[in-house]
Amino acid sequence: MASILDEYEDSLYRSASVQQSRASVGIPHSGYVNARLEKETPIFNKQRIDFTPPEKINSLVVSSNQLCMSLGKDTLLRIDLGKPDEPNQVELGRKDEAKVYKMFLDHTGSHLLIALNTSECLYLNRSVQKVRALSRWKGHLIESVGWNKFLGTETNTGPILVGTAQGQIYEAEISVSEGSLFSTNPDQYFRLVYTLEEESGSAPVCCLEIERGIEGKFFIIATTRKRLFQFVGKVPEGTEQQGFGSIFAMHADHLPSFREFPASFGFSEIAFYTPKLRSNPRSFAWMMGNGVLYGTLDYSRPDSILSDERVWVYPSDIDVTVNKPISIVLTQFHFLLLLPDRVMAVCTLNEQVVFQDLFLEKFGTLTRMIKDPMVQQIWIHTEKVVFRYHVQRESRDVWKMYMNMNKFDLAKEYCKDRPECLDIVLAKEAEHCFQNKRYLDSAKCYALTQNYFEEIALKFIEAKQEEALMEFLIKKLNNLKHSEKTQTTLLTTWLTELYLNWLGILEGDPSQRNLYLDTREKFRTFLSSPKNKDCLFNNRASIYELLASHGDTEHMVYFAVIMQDYERVVAHHCQHDEYDEALNVLSRHRDEKLFYKFSPVLIQHIPKKVVDAWISMGSRLDARNLIPALVNYSQSASTQQINEAIRYMEFCVYQLEETQQAIHNYLLSLYALCRPDSLLSYLEQAGTNPNRIHYDLKYALRLCAEHGHHHACVHIYKVMELYEEAVDLALQVDVDLAKSCADLPEDDEELRKKLWLKIARHVVQEEKDVKKAMACLSSCALLKIEDVLPFFPDFVTIDHFKEAICNSLEDYNKHIEELKREMEEATQSAKRIREDIQEMRNKYGSVEPQEKCAACDFPLLNRPFYLFLCGHMFHYDCLLQAVFPNLPAYKQAKLEDLQKKLAATSQPSKGHHRPKDADTASLGKGQQSREQIKADIDDIVAAECVYCGELMIRSIDKPFIDPQKYEEEMQSWL
Repeated sequence: MASILDEYEDSLYRSASVQQSRASVGIPHSGYVNARLEKETPIFNKQRIDFTPPEKINSLVVSSNQLCMSLGKDTLLRIDLGKPDEPNQVELGRKDEAKVYKMFLDHTGSHLLIALNTSECLYLNRSVQKVRALSRWKGHLIESVGWNKFLGTETNTGPILVGTAQGQIYEAEISVSEGSLFSTNPDQYFRLVYTLEEESGSAPVCCLEIERGIEGKFFIIATTRKRLFQFVGKVPEGTEQQGFGSIFAMHADHLPSFREFPASFGFSEIAFYTPKLRSNPRSFAWMMGNGVLYGTLDYSRPDSILSDERVWVYPSDIDVTVNKPISIVLTQFHFLLLLPDRVMAVCTLNEQVVFQDLFLEKFGTLTRMIKDPMVQQIWIHTEKVVFRYHVQRESRDVWKMYMNMNKFDLAKEYCKDRPECLDIVLAKEAEHCFQNKRYLDSAKCYALTQNYFEEIALKFIEAKQEEALMEFLIKKLNNLKHSEKTQTTLLTTWLTELYLNWLGILEGDPSQRNLYLDTREKFRTFLSSPKNKDCLFNNRASIYELLASHGDTEHMVYFAVIMQDYERVVAHHCQHDEYDEALNVLSRHRDEKLFYKFSPVLIQHIPKKVVDAWISMGSRLDARNLIPALVNYSQSASTQQINEAIRYMEFCVYQLEETQQAIHNYLLSLYALCRPDSLLSYLEQAGTNPNRIHYDLKYALRLCAEHGHHHACVHIYKVMELYEEAVDLALQVDVDLAKSCADLPEDDEELRKKLWLKIARHVVQEEKDVKKAMACLSSCALLKIEDVLPFFPDFVTIDHFKEAICNSLEDYNKHIEELKREMEEATQSAKRIREDIQEMRNKYGSVEPQEKCAACDFPLLNRPFYLFLCGHMFHYDCLLQAVFPNLPAYKQAKLEDLQKKLAATSQPSKGHHRPKDADTASLGKGQQSREQIKADIDDIVAAECVYCGELMIRSIDKPFIDPQKYEEEMQSWL
């Protein structure tokens, strides 16, 4: 095991060196480069709004990108932050000394409530320019509004809750008619539903919040200076529009659940964090006299949704009597406190102050801080300036806090897109699990880190945690890339050895039987894993050695099957005399080469099953390669066992229709040895055509002769057309068989006569049977009595041949008469031929003066011409031109030679001093030669009519245009 670890260390030498060099310059041990190219922006990034108000800012509210600002005494400024260059200014139209006390904007940014210090309330809808007074609200100083986020629309608020400075909670509804705005009072109703009190009596309702849980349950949170009340109740489905009176009525006789703190600085404020648009808040933070109460909201709880509550106590630098907090805002992981001169951000995970932003005195005292719940932007204003905070990547360091709190799942969730941080978390989690002796969990985490492999492996080895080490190696193996072949090989080999060691320990302990089976299943899964297949296949020799060294033949066979090394599997079964199992493997995987290799062994023990397997393989097996196994088997087996070999050979010959000579020869040898009755039928079925016979005739003849199968030898002689040998051998067996052989050479009468004479001699001389000899004469018409007489002994009387001699004389007489008749017919035929020749010499034809040549259509009598019996007439030169191209080459050459000779004979002699007699003789000789030449030319040119003879028939498939002149002809047509 240590040697494998050393090898793995060597393979990781380079990567480890790189990590070490990084560590020396301050790079984290994880191996990730944690450099920042530029200064990271803060989480809370402040931006001053480029806006100078004409009057001092009294109040500011923002929701859904709609900003409303109260300026001076009588001005209201509305800005759509999507179109900041198009502000809308509205005059309140108040002539008295009333001032804006507070403003409330709903979640849609459509409904604006303006509370005045004169206990009056105004309403302004986003779609109108005119402010309307809410008459029913008069006489109440509004401190808080709980908006209905579930039923509110742009024209109707739905039932809402209103808190006053006297501790009263009213339910109200505001609606605007689109057709006739403000033709009626917008406030539909305004009714008291509850009064909040503290120990000293009624207290102002500082905040109101309405939330809906599951199953129609509603939660209403109301705060005073010291107390936080919760009203919980169900509103029947379909009655939500009727309001929340039923919920408050449930608490008419007893106080609702509340949290109370002793200190107070005259007011309190609660903030909520909603992660997504139109979802319920997930956390809260309540700013009160003693500090900040914060936690999460659990809507599944029956009476209180506040959960995981914690109190952050104000630090010493916050004096609630001098610089008490003004506002609070809650984000996902921080709450921000607004102090008169600064903003402070506290992390809700570790309660540490992570951010402070001081404001210059020139901006004035900070007035209020609010957050747009829809776009998560934070706004702060003084009487002169407006600021906006952008929250950027708030969760960037959350993973570290969760990690320090040992909340590793949450830590990994917040750094899953930052591998360098994830590696640190995994390493810390692995170390934590290791220290708490959760070794398997530790191994899983270590496998995902970039820590040094050898350190982790030695750590588990020293702790004697082989199971955890195996888990670590498996996970590490799964994380390796395909290109890291060396590491993959080493890990695979090491894991195999660990599994074998572990299985060996567990197998000897009966009490660990279940664990052994589970571990065995894991090992087999590891061996059969597709991811490890290539590596195991390439290193199968090493794996086989490991399995053999541990004596684990069961897994050796299993591994061989996975590697498709069926040769090793079959060999294993054969070595252990498990022949049926070996044959099952062969039959299941149908590998021809393995059949050829192991058939010699298997057929010695289970011949019938092996032959059945061969037959099931059909044509996939080449029977020639199985013959050696059958030969060895048949030499030592009994007749009954040889029948299995014959059965397979017959299957090959008759079913597969094999034509290989070796197969047929072997089947022939088996027939000759054990089944002589089947031998002759096989030979007869093979036929007598040597070209269609698939066995070796000479081999078959020798084999049959050795075993004394004379009938088979006679048949083979007949196939080889060795009829004399066939008859000689057949006479030793059966005369009738010899007679059937003697009639076979039908085209050679001389040979047939010779063969029948052999039969006759055998019958006369060997069997001395005169009647049989006479029967031979009647069986063969070629034999005459005179051919057979020399074979009889001298003492035989003529009475035995009387009938045969008379028949022979009669045959001779008939033959003579037949010859005479043929001679007379031939004489008559010769006479008729001579008469036809004489008639042809006297045959003539008439040609009219106006007749024209059939080829050139010019008058025929102008030049020498030919007249054919069919009526066609041609000029000599026209006929020559038509016939010459269609003549064979040798006739064309002969015709050209004759034309030259004819031209030579027509030239006058240049000699002037020849004797007259000589000239006359020469002329006679030349005339004779000229006539002969012309006759020869006529035989070639005028042998037949060019239009009616064979020439026209032979030219039927000839193209109209010569292919060699096709292009030229085609161009001439363009």
